[in-house]
Formats: sequence, C-alpha cells, structure tokens
Amino acid sequence: MRKILIKNATLINEGYAGIASVLIEGDKIAAVYPEECTIEMERNADEVVDAFGKWLLPGVIDDQVHFREPGLTYKADMHSESMAAVAGGVTSYMEMPNTNPQTTTKEALDWKFNRAAETSVANYSFYMGATNDNIEELYKIDHRRVCGVKLFMGSSTGNMLVDQPVALERIFSEIPALIAVHCEKEEIIRANREYYVSRFGEELPVLFHPLIRSAEACYASSSQAVDLAVRNNARLHLLHLSTARELSLLDDSPLSEKKITGEVCVHHLFFDDNDYAEYGNRIKWNPAIKTCADRLALTEAVRTGRIDVVATDHAPHLWSEKQGSCLKAASGGPLVQHSLLVMLDKVKKGDFTPEQVVRRMCHAPADLFHIEKRGYVRPGYFADLVLVDPNRSYTVTAENILSKCGWSPFMGYTFPMSIDRTYVNGTLVYDKGIVDVNYRGRELVFDN
Repeated sequence: MRKILIKNATLINEGYAGIASVLIEGDKIAAVYPEECTIEMERNADEVVDAFGKWLLPGVIDDQVHFREPGLTYKADMHSESMAAVAGGVTSYMEMPNTNPQTTTKEALDWKFNRAAETSVANYSFYMGATNDNIEELYKIDHRRVCGVKLFMGSSTGNMLVDQPVALERIFSEIPALIAVHCEKEEIIRANREYYVSRFGEELPVLFHPLIRSAEACYASSSQAVDLAVRNNARLHLLHLSTARELSLLDDSPLSEKKITGEVCVHHLFFDDNDYAEYGNRIKWNPAIKTCADRLALTEAVRTGRIDVVATDHAPHLWSEKQGSCLKAASGGPLVQHSLLVMLDKVKKGDFTPEQVVRRMCHAPADLFHIEKRGYVRPGYFADLVLVDPNRSYTVTAENILSKCGWSPFMGYTFPMSIDRTYVNGTLVYDKGIVDVNYRGRELVFDN
C-alpha cells in the first residue's frame, strides 16, 4: 500500500497543538509521531509532504446539510455540494430528508445511499425523515448505516411537520435512534406573521424575520422536545440552536454522559440581527439569526461545551429564490465550503482556540453519532485530514465557489486562513483549489 508522510505540521488534535508528523498507509493513519520528522521516517514513505508552518486537523464532520438530491438538483446535488465540502475541509456529512421525494421510506433512503456511492466526493450518511404516519418505515432503519431520525417540530415542506401528540410520543418512545429535531412552534410563528402583516402589510423587509420566527417560537418547541426525550429516555439532538434561552435546556456535562445534546450553526455564531441591514436575504435562515446577545451566548456555550457540535445547515437556493420580501424569499444558503474558515476566522479574533474548533467540528460529531474510526488523528483511524495554511488569506469570489447555486453569504469576504489540502480515506481530494472530481467517498458506519 502507498505510504504518504505529512511531516512537521502543527497537529491540532485531542487538545494537543504541536509539531507532529503523520504517516498514511492506504486509507488509514498508520502512525502519529509527536516530534519533528527524521530521515528514517522519510525513507519509509512513498511520498513526503512538507507541512511546516501549516495546521493539520482531522476532517470536519458536518451533521446537518441539505444537498437537494433528488428532485431539487437545479440548485444543488450530491456531487457539486460534496466538492464544495472537501474544498472547505469537510470530509464527512449527514444529509437531511426534505428532498423530492422526501426521505421518509426505506426505498427513498436506499436510493440516496446508492446515489451517493455513484457521485459523492466526501463520506456520507443520511437521516430518515419522520412524519405523522410513517412509524412503520422508521422501524426499518439500519442503525449501522443511518445517522438518525430527522423530526420537524415546526413548519416544513410537504407533510414533514410532525405535530400530532400520538405520533410524537411513539417516535420518542419506540424508535431507538438519535432523534435530531428542528424546533420552532408553528402556532407562534403563524400568530406573529398575522400580527406583523396586519400592522405593516405583506411586503415586510427581512429584519422582521427574527420577529416572526421568534425566540419564543424556538424555546416553546425545543422545551417540548426535551420534555418528550426526558419522559421517554430518548437520545435527542437539538439542531441549529439560535437563542440564549434554549441553552437552559442543556448542561455542561461531558458529551459521553449526555442524552440531550445541542448543535449551533456557523451563521448563528458569525452574524446577528445588526447584520440584516447589510446582508439582507443572504442571511435569511430558519431558525432566524437573532440578537447580538444570543450570538454571544451561543459563542460562550461552544467554549464551555454546553453546545456540543458546530455545523452548517448548508441549504442552497438559487440567487433568484432569495429575492423578495421577508415572507417570499427562500430561507437558507450555502455554507459547507466556508464553515471551517468561519470558525478559524473566529479563532483569529480570539473567540475560540483551534483546539475548541476541532473539538466541536471533528471530535464531538464522531463521538455523538458513534461514528467508527473517524473524527480523530489516531493510528488505525481513516485518514480524513485537512491541512490549513494559517498565513495565507482566502477571498470568496464567484469564481471559487463550488456550490451549484453559485453564491455565498460571504461573497467578497476575506478569511485570514485558507484550506490547503484535504484527504479523504487517505486520498488527496482537494489541493489548493483543485478537487479530484472522480474520487468517491464511503458510507459512514455507526457503532450504535
């Protein structure tokens, strides 16, 4: 098997930050040398990569993306978005079920796995979507392949809003999978919408978005989900937390002791409602980006471990779909290519340490979802690795965006660091702007 030695990098892994060399043999990490490279180490390698001055991280694992295939491939697909992922240092992803058709049957789920094997450059898994009436399909889940069940406890496309008490109780009590939940209370959102439309008309600007999809709507739904999980002893993962108040539903226990965990997305850490004036619909998401106080509280929760995982909710739309009033413009946008850069930007600003970023984006997703042999730089683990150049800046332009939709909320922004190389299963799939479009990632395997 071919051996690649990445020598003299600054390894950031498991709380360690120091010079180290890593030997890749085939698709695995063969050895980690916490020291400067020796001539003997180089002699044993077929290829030597001099990484002096660069940071070596485990590949990022994004637990929440929307790659839009099948049915919405005019704006994204597994191939285009997985290319964007590896260009951003994301080596594995877990994809959501609100496609067309929705991933609410075993047949639809199997189709996605087969399609990813044909087209995905990164490693992959898929959530099974819950509805009010598909409990029998949820029983068919292969828990070694499927990362979890996705539950919309708020407005959603099609019939994926799960709001019937009997259905909710059955899902939480009967399905032995991690339940990942989008929490916004539909009744509160509807009442807020009616109130603001009655006062100001239908053409509301985007600054009304966090008032309609309010902090109250988030907390009411999140607290209901936590209550269901506690009563039924279920594993609950609260997706894209956006408010300070929701943090009271979590605690600072070690991840290994938690059954209720939380995720924050990079846009809720980077932007707040002061940014709507400049960015407009570019930062319109569900849940909405909220106040500066919320952003600061979420940031502190990432530092302390109250929030376990940092992800993206990568959700591409065409730029034309992002136009119009608050009630008309699509919610969501592309993030997977720039999520690690966002967090490294915040390292540069002093919000996080590099070790905290690796913990929340690499180690914690692997631990929380029980992913086999990924998320760490360890001998015997798959060689999913990212080299970061901390001294080379990166400006987001239309020419270097790989997401099919062709735009980014960070258009024109210069990040202080850049992604140099990305390895997936020991293969160099991204190298200074060039993606190996022919490489195919693998299914994630879960030890559940």
